[in-house]
Amino acid sequence: MTLRQSPRPSSNLTRRRLLSGLALTTMFLAASPSFADGHGGLTSAKDWDKVLKEAKGQTVYWHAWGGGDRINDYIAWVGDEIKAQYGVTLKHVKVSDTANVVSQVIAEKAAGKVSGGSVDLVWVNGENFASLKDKKLLLPASWAPDLPNYKFADIKGKPTLTTDFTVPTDGLESPWGMAQLSFYYDSAVTKAVPKSATALLDWAKKNPGRFAYPKPPDFIGSTFLKQIALELAPDASVLSKPVSEESYKPVADKLFTFLDELNPNLWRKGKVFPDNVASLKNMLADSEIDIAFTFNPGSASSAIANNELPDSVRSFVFEGGTIGNSHFVAIPFNANAKAGAFIVANFLLSPKAQARKQDPSVWGDPTVLDLASLSAEDKARFDALDLGVATLKPEEFGQALPEPHASWMERIEKDWLKRYGVQ
Repeated sequence: MTLRQSPRPSSNLTRRRLLSGLALTTMFLAASPSFADGHGGLTSAKDWDKVLKEAKGQTVYWHAWGGGDRINDYIAWVGDEIKAQYGVTLKHVKVSDTANVVSQVIAEKAAGKVSGGSVDLVWVNGENFASLKDKKLLLPASWAPDLPNYKFADIKGKPTLTTDFTVPTDGLESPWGMAQLSFYYDSAVTKAVPKSATALLDWAKKNPGRFAYPKPPDFIGSTFLKQIALELAPDASVLSKPVSEESYKPVADKLFTFLDELNPNLWRKGKVFPDNVASLKNMLADSEIDIAFTFNPGSASSAIANNELPDSVRSFVFEGGTIGNSHFVAIPFNANAKAGAFIVANFLLSPKAQARKQDPSVWGDPTVLDLASLSAEDKARFDALDLGVATLKPEEFGQALPEPHASWMERIEKDWLKRYGVQ
């Protein structure tokens, strides 16, 4: 996705992001149609008839990552459906870093704009959600559980739907997708793959230049760092709590010792890093690297279905498990089209939208729904899906490792940039 995050606006890294975002926001606010539109609307989804009535004719500005063509096409399809069914216009505001959206909302609050905000809906999780929640930049009361389609969400079976990077969602964001780190490779070229962090380091030393990871704070690049940190930490449980000087050093020592050994064996000797997950996919397709990775378990099959990767590509995970989480949509406190945002969030939870999203030929993003709760007709939507040869079966994924507390990534990213930030 997702989506790169930053949790504590007091840090140097986050402050630089926020200041950059604030400068851009000054120019953006005057030109944004939704900012000038006026009222703030209702703040509850309990009265759905009222939501439907108020939403009709609204324009929802959805700030979401715009770096993937299939995701962009899916969001465009959502817009078509929303317009036809509810009379709501959806505008996809494509962003590269969700931290800039946080900056935008902060700027509006500082300017006293308590309604008519420029952001109606934001694709978010992790540190950015923690920051928005901590600064009280979201709708002040729980709203997601009141959505009609929320009853289909697999709350019991998927704990990450209510806890985002250890932070309780408290109904302030609505889930719409699942994710777990998985690796993929061309089985016609690579015959043996590493199944742990230490095995990956050994593999990279034997195959120099054939592995890469995106430059943090790109989301998937930072996820790779978290994966290694969790696996090598002397006591992984400390990562579930806010980082401290005492807890950070043992984890950082292991992580950066590993990265120091890995770096000269990376693609282009670690002097240049790919931009994002799409770059990794293209590099594997172009035979620049032999192993790529993604946070979407269905993306390799989806790429095969779209003739972007050969059908000999297969997936694998580390034997000790890989990081997993959920991604969400949230509504800022001053959103201009709150009712329309409720409509979009609810539609994203519909069996129709979830099944289409999980189709590898469309996106391949796993569902958040409890399929047993669906009608026979809706369950059939999922039963009919061919998830593809490169998608691991649920039992093959093994353990989904919990995300570290949001504060860890900020600290790790900051130190990574000091050490390897060469671009």
